[in-house]
Amino acid sequence: MSATRIDKWLFHARFYRTRTAAQAAAAAGKVRLNGVKVEKPGHAVKCGDVLTLAAGPAVVAVRVLAVAEKRGPATQARALYEIAE
Repeated sequence: MSATRIDKWLFHARFYRTRTAAQAAAAAGKVRLNGVKVEKPGHAVKCGDVLTLAAGPAVVAVRVLAVAEKRGPATQARALYEIAE
């Protein structure tokens, strides 16, 4: 099972336009990992984890399905997660 930094995953999954913005969101506590507030952008994320974050005016919970090596097109990014119910 592979893992990656939370800021890299958020950037690769296209929740943030830049990795710097993803780092800032994680450092500011705007992301929750399995219900626990994340305060470090280097926190590890692995398949099966549930992330809760703001997506525009709404709050969305997503389940991590895969980890990417690099940022790809939106169709590839969408395969990295599913919306958690």
